[in-house]
Amino acid sequence: MREISHFIDGQRVPGRSGRYADVFDPNSGQVQARVALASGGELDAAIASAARAQPAWAAMNPQRRARVMFNFKHLLEKHMDELAHLLSSEHGKVIADAKGDIQRGLEVIEFVCGIPHLLKGDYTQGAGPGIDVYSMRQPLGVVAGITPFNFPAMIPLWMLGPAVAAGNAFILKPSERDPSVPVRLAELLMEAGLPPGIVNVVQGDRQAVEGILDHPTIRAVSFVGSSDIAQAVYNRGSAAGKRMQCMGGAKNHGIVLPDADLDQAVADIIGAAYGSAGERCMALPVVVPVGERTALALREKLVTAIGGLRVGVSTDEQAHYGPVVTAQHKARIERYIALGVEEGAELVVDGRGLSLQGHEEGYFLGPTLFDHVKADMQAYRDEIFGPVLQIVRADSFAEALSLPTRHAYGNGVAIFTANGDAAREFADQVEIGMVGINVPIPVPVAYHSFGGWKRSGFGDLNQYGMDGVRFFTRTKTVTQRWPRRQGAVVDQSFVIPTMR
Repeated sequence: MREISHFIDGQRVPGRSGRYADVFDPNSGQVQARVALASGGELDAAIASAARAQPAWAAMNPQRRARVMFNFKHLLEKHMDELAHLLSSEHGKVIADAKGDIQRGLEVIEFVCGIPHLLKGDYTQGAGPGIDVYSMRQPLGVVAGITPFNFPAMIPLWMLGPAVAAGNAFILKPSERDPSVPVRLAELLMEAGLPPGIVNVVQGDRQAVEGILDHPTIRAVSFVGSSDIAQAVYNRGSAAGKRMQCMGGAKNHGIVLPDADLDQAVADIIGAAYGSAGERCMALPVVVPVGERTALALREKLVTAIGGLRVGVSTDEQAHYGPVVTAQHKARIERYIALGVEEGAELVVDGRGLSLQGHEEGYFLGPTLFDHVKADMQAYRDEIFGPVLQIVRADSFAEALSLPTRHAYGNGVAIFTANGDAAREFADQVEIGMVGINVPIPVPVAYHSFGGWKRSGFGDLNQYGMDGVRFFTRTKTVTQRWPRRQGAVVDQSFVIPTMR
């Protein structure tokens, strides 16, 4: 059976711990590989390799580091099909969606190709008599990323791009559910000219995560996962003195005002709710029509659109989405569908029981639609992370605005309207980190930054963009004065210096 290894000091390294996890094909339900789970010794070896390599990499001028990023960008484009098929085979998302996963990560690599400009500091001449002040951004040293299953290319690229371009060495602990793509990314980085040890991939489970959080050499950790785990990771890493950036779960809402273009809104909502089988932290699992007439018209159009969706294997070019990632996750989603019924929501379309001929053991779920969902229902409060869309009706704009604002999660939200004044007020008032106006999945472009509020994000800095550069660097400020001649009189002062 194929074994997925670690990548340490520039090469694939077989597991030595004797512990493994099965990697499944979500289309068939069969084990396709096994992944090595790191011991403490293997993690130590990766960190030692990173610590040895990082000083020379940091000393390299940023333009040369940028050239490696340029080379890596071209290799990602060249190997797009290969990476997409590999990603799809372990995750289950369709090939087109897998390419989107890679492309959004590639855009961050494009952004950090400008690292010489991004690392420029500030300079003030004549801040005081003969005194100049300047600042510089310097790398932290050895840093780490812990990434989830749902974007096995994009999120590692979001993290390692700014970290490595800024002069750090990076330890990646990917999800054990789809671990192959991160190793392939590391190989392409080596081909691009990255020195051995600057990026190491350590496969593992909770033991590896805890080892990363506790290891004194690692200065910062970026994490993406569920909110409870994100908070626990944030607390443990912070207690160990590390800089932490932890992104959690979501329950994103789409507000539909009476003046919205319903056909366009429905097309957007369907894609955002069911794309990638709903396994996105920026999916749109809740839609909030304002007014009874809007709710009735929206529901009718949603049911029609759902009827046209095709669920298929990940290589089916006609499929809108594929299987979910594991049998356990499929069972969890089905429990939430049953819970919604128990709590009194109306199950309009039931996606359970879907079976594809020849793939009866695959982890497939049809699109599910609930109506008359209430804000006090657990099925509404919790993140389901599957192809389940819930309609929560609102009588007014104010009520619709209050729903995402009061929710425990604060990742993303969208409003569909032709009214610029209403959209402006909504964007200003809603307590959510990322807002879309007639945009269903408002993931910012690479030169802005990604981050949610409330239980969707722990830490002060967002991912990628300038926040990503700031997270993986620290500022040093220098105040300098040069004596004009030998033998000058030295004034003694016992008070704090000022610039008068």
